[in-house]
Amino acid sequence: MRPFTLEKPSSPAVASQLHAEQTPRARFIAGGTDLLAQVKEGTLRAQTLVSLAGLPNLSGIESTDDGLDIGALATLTEIAGNADVRRRCGMLAQAAESVASPQIRNVGTLGGNLCQRPRCWYFRSHLYYCRKKGGDTCYAVDEQNKYHAILAGGPCHIVHPSDLAVVLISLGASVVIRDETGSHEMPIEDMFVLPSVDVMAETVLKPGEYVARVKIPKHSDDTRNVYLKAQERQAMDFPLASVAIALQVQDGVVTGARVTLGGVAPIPFRAPHVDDALIGQPVGGVDPDAIGLLAVRDAEPLSDNGYKVRLTASLVSRAIASLVSDHR
Repeated sequence: MRPFTLEKPSSPAVASQLHAEQTPRARFIAGGTDLLAQVKEGTLRAQTLVSLAGLPNLSGIESTDDGLDIGALATLTEIAGNADVRRRCGMLAQAAESVASPQIRNVGTLGGNLCQRPRCWYFRSHLYYCRKKGGDTCYAVDEQNKYHAILAGGPCHIVHPSDLAVVLISLGASVVIRDETGSHEMPIEDMFVLPSVDVMAETVLKPGEYVARVKIPKHSDDTRNVYLKAQERQAMDFPLASVAIALQVQDGVVTGARVTLGGVAPIPFRAPHVDDALIGQPVGGVDPDAIGLLAVRDAEPLSDNGYKVRLTASLVSRAIASLVSDHR
């Protein structure tokens, strides 16, 4: 492993300044469960790691009249076990509890989970100079692509690995971004960027910017939500496919829906056409299987991942069936 410098700034402004001045050889570090693995594997040559630990207003989970306010340094274990999270948006606790192992959840943070790099074996290997590293070839197109994208892929066919991002998008969350001059807020779904826009990045974060907090709006009592994911192993594995759905029903009619897919696209994949198909439908008239097929209508599988089309449709169907049954 190559040597690096660990900086421990005492203020947000200094942290942002250090990172901005030393980009691209600088990285922010929180729990470090993904970042340090990249450094050890030799796929990331960072000269400076800027620690976010100890900075103010990055920790804690606060329940307010407006919803939930979660610091980026909140660990996955804290999120999964928090009573307000479990009561007000249960699928976030579900997702946090499904990540990796207890040891990783005790260290891994909300911000790190949202900003982790893709798990593509070509990107993670020092033997391949792929598109995401600045090369000319996405090796997944013609080689091993069992775990790669079936939606919105190209010119790079990675899948976004975060469980929590999928859930937070369906919950309509926003993210507070901090830089040297202060902070600004944006819808969390706007933070992620497709390879067709910028093949070298997964987020819109600029040098010196980092995730400070996540805000989840309060949902009405007639809103239900669920998170389902399929894994190759039953524990400690990334999703082959996942779905997060928030469904609002009033007087037996679907009045609101947010469907987001995970593990199937380079970003957490919103499916607004599925939302539109659900809204206005009587609960008794919703066909879960038809909704599942609709969710993958634009899928373009590669040679070895066609199974993801059927798998994703099935997950969406199961999620919808469980939600509509709550309202019948």
